[in-house]
Amino acid sequence: MFASAFAVSSSYSAEQEASARDSSIIVAVDRDKNSQQAAKWAVDKLLSRGSTLTLVHVRAEGGKDEGDAEITQLFISYRGYCARKGMHLKEVILDNSDISKAIIEYATSNAITDIVVGASTKNTFIRRFRNPDVPTCLMKMAPDYCTVHVIHKAKAIQVKAAKAPAPFPTLPPKQYSQPIIESDVTRPSRGDWKKTSHSHTSSPMASRNSVDRLSAYAKAPSRDRPLTGARTAPQKDFDDYIDFIAPPRPSVTRSSFSDDIDLAMSMELPSIDFAESMELSSAMSMESLSSAGDVEAEMRRLRLELKQTMEMYNSACKEAIDAKQKAAQMHQMKMEESKKFQELRNAEEEALALVQMEKAKCRAALEAAEAAQKIAELEAQKRLRAEWKAKREAEDRKKATDALNKNDLRYRRYSIDDIEAATHKFDKALKIGEGGYGPVYKAVLDHTNVAIKILRPDASQGRKQFQQEIEVLSCMRHPNMVLLLGACPEYGCLVYEYMDYGSLEDRLCRRGKTLPIPWSIRFRIAADIATGLLFLHQAKPEPLVHRDLKPANILLDHNFVSKISDVGLARLVPQSAADVTQYRMTSTAGTFCYIDPEYQQTGMLTTKSDIYSLGIMLLQIITARSPMGLTHHVENSIERGTFQEILDPTVTDWPVEEALEFAKLALRCAELRKKDRPDLGKEILPELNRLRNLGHEYEASQVSSASTNCSSSAPYSFNNDDI
Repeated sequence: MFASAFAVSSSYSAEQEASARDSSIIVAVDRDKNSQQAAKWAVDKLLSRGSTLTLVHVRAEGGKDEGDAEITQLFISYRGYCARKGMHLKEVILDNSDISKAIIEYATSNAITDIVVGASTKNTFIRRFRNPDVPTCLMKMAPDYCTVHVIHKAKAIQVKAAKAPAPFPTLPPKQYSQPIIESDVTRPSRGDWKKTSHSHTSSPMASRNSVDRLSAYAKAPSRDRPLTGARTAPQKDFDDYIDFIAPPRPSVTRSSFSDDIDLAMSMELPSIDFAESMELSSAMSMESLSSAGDVEAEMRRLRLELKQTMEMYNSACKEAIDAKQKAAQMHQMKMEESKKFQELRNAEEEALALVQMEKAKCRAALEAAEAAQKIAELEAQKRLRAEWKAKREAEDRKKATDALNKNDLRYRRYSIDDIEAATHKFDKALKIGEGGYGPVYKAVLDHTNVAIKILRPDASQGRKQFQQEIEVLSCMRHPNMVLLLGACPEYGCLVYEYMDYGSLEDRLCRRGKTLPIPWSIRFRIAADIATGLLFLHQAKPEPLVHRDLKPANILLDHNFVSKISDVGLARLVPQSAADVTQYRMTSTAGTFCYIDPEYQQTGMLTTKSDIYSLGIMLLQIITARSPMGLTHHVENSIERGTFQEILDPTVTDWPVEEALEFAKLALRCAELRKKDRPDLGKEILPELNRLRNLGHEYEASQVSSASTNCSSSAPYSFNNDDI
C-alpha cells in the first residue's frame, strides 16, 4: 500500500514543482501604475492558472502613514484581477523605513528566487543626481541566486539574472521509501499530528530541521525508544488517525461532472482503501521498525502527500471542466463563424449574380438606346423633309391666295363703306355677339339679313384665321355649314348668312329667357352636327379638321337646322398623311375642356380629335351643363342608376332609354385615347340618325294628336326679337 501511495505522489511531482516555483516568486507593489503592470506581467510570464500570486508591500515604519483602509484599497484591484484569472492571492505587508532592504530580507528568509518590481516613475535626471530608486537598489542588493525583473508598460526593461544556484531546495523534502515497522513505535495522539503538520508546513528550513531530528531519533538504540504493541493501542485512536490522514473523498456525482470530460477521467486517481492500507502498513511497521520517530515521520509525510494529492485532484477536475467549457465555447464560435462565412459567401454570390444581371440590362438598354437613336434620326429626317414640303406647299398656297384676293370670284367683295352703312357705323345696338376673332353685328346687305364679323386690330392670329375661313367656306357648300356671302379683305370683315336662333350654347343656357329645346329637336341638332363634321373630314383633296368644335360655334336657323361656323382654326391634313389621318402640329389650338387630351399632349392631329369635342358637346345637348368634369358626372350617374337626374330638367318628357344610349355613345366619343373612340361615318352618325328619326316620329304623333290646333304643326318657335 505504501508503494501505491508513493506512485501517486510521484505522478504529481511536476505539480509540486510548479507550486514550489510559484511560492518562490514575489511582486513588489505600490500605488503607481507600473506596479499593476508588473503584477500582470508576472501572471502572464511566470505563473500558471490556479497558482498563488504573492504581493509584497512595504509600509513606512514609525509614522504609520498608511492605515488598514488604505492598505485594503491598495489590494482591491489585485484581488479582482486574480479572481478573474482563477488564481490565489497572498498579501504580505512589511513595516520598514528602507523599502529595498525590507524586500531583500523577506526574499532571503523565504527562499525567494524571482523578484518582480515595476519601473520607477522618476525621470532619469532625478534618479542620477538624487537617491537611487527601489528597482535600482534591488538590482544591486539582490542575492546571486535571485533574479530581478523590472517592468514598464507590460515589458521587462531590465533583468538581473541569477548568477548561482539557490543554496536551498525549492521542492518538498525527499520522500523516504524505508519501511516502517509500526510495532516498534508508539502511535502519537491526534492532537500531536495536527501540531506536527503545522510545524512541517511552516517553512523549508523547518522541514529540514524536522527531517534531521527524525533521522537522529531513528538511529538511537532501540532500548531508548518507548515501545508499545500495535494491538494494545485503542481501536478508537487508530480510527481517528485513519480519518485524519485519509479524509473521505468528496463525492462526485453525474450532475457535477459529465461523461464527456475525458481529461478529468484520465487524471482520476485509483481508489485506495486507506483504512486497509494503514492496517497493513501498521502490521509491516511493527515487524520492521523499532523506532517511534520513524513511524511519526512516515505518518506525517503520508498525510502531507494525501492532502496534496486531493488538492491536485480537485484542481485538475476544475481545470478539466473549464477546458471542456472553453472547448464547447470555441466549437460554438467556430460554428457561428462558419455560418457567417457561408452567409457572406452566399451574399457575395448573389451580389455577383445581381451585377451580371445589371450588366446585361445595361447592355440591353444601350442597344435599345442606340436603336431608338437611329429611329429618331430617321424620323427627324422624314420630319424635316415633310416640313420642307409643307412649307413649300404653304408658300404656293399663299401665292395662289394672294392672287385670288386681287381677283377672287368665289365670294362677293364688299367695301368698308358698304360695311359701315350696313352696321350704321358699327352701332352697338346691332351687336349680337363677341368672339375671339372679334365682334359680330346684325345687318342688311342686298336686302338680305346678314351677320358681319369684324376682325379686331389687336388679334395677332386674326389675319391668318380670316384667310383660312375664306379659303374653306368659299370652296364648299353644305346644308350644315354656315354660308359665306362675302368679305372685305382690306379690313378683315366676313359676311355670313344670318342665323335666327343664334348659337347652340345660347339656346341650351336659355339666354334671353327663351323656351327650352325639346328632346326631339336636340336629337336632330346632334345628327346635323355629325353630318356637317363628316363633310369636313371627307373633304377633297385633303381632309379638314375643325379643331374648335363647341356649342358656341354651332349656329341655328329659324327651323333649328344646325350649321358649323368659325372654321378659322381648321387645319388641312396633308395628302401624304391622309391615309393615316394623322398630322403632327408644332402647337395645339382649341378651347379648354373641348380640346383632345391626346392631341394636346403629343401634338398629333387626326380627324378623331374632333370626335372628342363632339362627345363633350353631345353630353351638353342632353344635360345643358358646363363641360368641366361632365364625363365624370355622367359616368357616376349611370353607375349609381340616377341617370335621369342628370338630364336637363327643363325637359319633362325625356325618353330615358334612348337618352341613356345617346349618353353612352357620347362617352365613347370622349374617350382619352383616340383608338378607343368610334368611327364617325360607321358608328356615330347611324346611331344619331336613328335617334333623329325617333324624334320625327314623336313630333308626328304630337301633330296628329293636336290636329284641332292649327299652330301645332310647329312644335317649337319663338320670336326673333328674343334672340
